[in-house]
Amino acid sequence: MFDVISMGRVSMDLFAEQIGRPFEQVESFATSVGGSPTNIAIGTSRLGLRAAVMTAVGADKVGEFVRANLRKENVSTRYVLQKTTGNCRTGLAAVSVAPPDSFPLTFYRENPADIYIDISDVQTIDFTKTRVLLLSGSALARGDGRDATFAAAERARAANVTVFLDLDLRPDQWHDPRAYGVNVRALLPLIDVIIGTEEESYAALFENTSPASSSVIEPLTDRQKNTLMTGIASLKPAKSVWLLKQGASGVRVYADTTDDAVHVAGFPVEIVNTVGAGDAFASGLIYGFVQRWSWVDAARFANACGALVVNRHGCSSAMPTLNEVTAFIQTHKHMRS
Repeated sequence: MFDVISMGRVSMDLFAEQIGRPFEQVESFATSVGGSPTNIAIGTSRLGLRAAVMTAVGADKVGEFVRANLRKENVSTRYVLQKTTGNCRTGLAAVSVAPPDSFPLTFYRENPADIYIDISDVQTIDFTKTRVLLLSGSALARGDGRDATFAAAERARAANVTVFLDLDLRPDQWHDPRAYGVNVRALLPLIDVIIGTEEESYAALFENTSPASSSVIEPLTDRQKNTLMTGIASLKPAKSVWLLKQGASGVRVYADTTDDAVHVAGFPVEIVNTVGAGDAFASGLIYGFVQRWSWVDAARFANACGALVVNRHGCSSAMPTLNEVTAFIQTHKHMRS
C-alpha cells in the first residue's frame, strides 16, 4: 500500500559545487536523482509517506544510479521500468547556482527513456493500493507519455484515488510551447488538485500566442495577473483545488468550496537555490492531504518545505524531513496568512 505514486520524468542531476560562479567556471558537480515527479516521491518519502514512482530509465549506468539512490531514499522502484526503445538513455540535467536569481538549468533529454512509458505500463499499477497519484504537465510533451498520463488519470479516478497535477512547464521540452496549454486543458477535468506558479497557471488556462520557437517563461504583466486571478476561479474544474504559487509571498488557495482565494503567507529565508523548491512544496502539500489537514494548513506546511529547500544547496538531496519542517514552523509561529 502506498500513500503516493508519482509518475513522469527522471534524471541524474548535476549541481555545481562552486556557488556563485558562471557555468563555464564550474570545476565540479554533486550528483543526485532529479526530475520533478521523482523529486516529489523522494520529498514525500522523507516526510514519512510510503512513496513509489512510475518512470523509466535506460539500460545504462545512469539508470543504475537512479534505482540505487531511490532505494536509499525508501522510494519503491516497483514501477521504475527499463526501456530500450530507439536506444534511449536515462536523462541528465546540469545546473549552476548563483544566488539570488540565477540558476541556469540545462536538460539532456534528446531521447529520454521516461517518454516511453505507455498505457500497458500504467495498467500494471493497482490504483486501489494508493491514496494519491501525482502527475506532471511535462509528461504530456512527447512520446507515449501523453497517452499514459491520461490513462493513469482515468484509472486513478475510477479507483477513487485523488489525482494531483504539478503543471511543471518546461517550454524547451515541447516541439511547440503553445501545445502545452492545449494538452493541459484537456487533462484538467480528470484532476482534483492543481499546483503551479503564476506563469504555469496562465499558460495552462489561456491560449498562448507566443512564438512557436519561444523557450523562455516570461513573467506575467499586471494585466495578465489580474486575468489569471479571476480566471482560475471561473475556469478550473468543478470541485477541484488550485494552488497558485507566488514565490516568496506564499500561495493562493482556490478550494472547491469557494470562488474566493485564501492567501497563505510564505516564510522569509535567504535564497541559496530555488531549483527544487516547487517539488518540496508539492511534497508538503501531499503530506498535509494524507494527514487530512485543511488546505490552508497543508499549504502552510508546504510553504515551509519550499522555504527550507530554497535555503539549501541541491534539489532532491535538499528535501527536508518531517522533524526539520516541524522545527522550522515552530520558529516561525508569527507568520500568518
